[in-house]
Amino acid sequence: MKGLQTEALTIRFGGLTAVDGVDFSLTPGEIVGIIGPNGAGKTTLINLLAGIYAPTSGRVVFDGEDITAVPAHRRAALGIGRTFQLIHPLEDLTLVENVMTGFLFAGRRSLRAAREAAAALCRDLGLGGLNRSTGELNILETKKMEIAKALAVEPSVLFLDEVMAGLNSTETLDVIRMVREIAAHRNLGIGVVEHVMGVIKELTERVVVLDGGRLIAAGPYSEVSQDPRVVSAYLGGSV
Repeated sequence: MKGLQTEALTIRFGGLTAVDGVDFSLTPGEIVGIIGPNGAGKTTLINLLAGIYAPTSGRVVFDGEDITAVPAHRRAALGIGRTFQLIHPLEDLTLVENVMTGFLFAGRRSLRAAREAAAALCRDLGLGGLNRSTGELNILETKKMEIAKALAVEPSVLFLDEVMAGLNSTETLDVIRMVREIAAHRNLGIGVVEHVMGVIKELTERVVVLDGGRLIAAGPYSEVSQDPRVVSAYLGGSV
């Protein structure tokens, strides 16, 4: 099966079970929301999928192959991309050079070809002024640069960890449109961690809800948002 799946994925840090027996899937072309209260295990789940953490038990399967023991750099090369909550651009490099690093990491292009591909990708995402320093970018441009860096690895699944945090409503709508286009035109499976429920409702086709490391609900937003367990754990009242 194409895409990414987990089977009873679990990780413990001492006495804390941060992700507890989670079954998750992400297939090409779909956008899945990953929601839950602070400390629910959302970013930890992404770290497990990306290979940053090794699970205590369970499996990660990608395109039909067990990759549970595959390290992060090899998973990225296989096609698992992600952004990070905390943005750390390469400050000594320009906008286009930051994006070039992804293409060079993938190892499929020369320096010149990587620059050309990075420039084209930036244009696709609405980024101009490619030779600007990262300090000259506004927050929306910085977020787009981080997405471009993740796309430059040429993934088939991509996890966006709160990429819309700090954006105003107009900027958020811009990123929602962009993410939709990325999923459709590149046939990417995209997992979106986001706290703004309006974004999840507008953007995703399916939602999974974590609480205390456990998956407590999954399905369309219209159903999940009315689930009493979700209302109690996260939404704080009727929706």
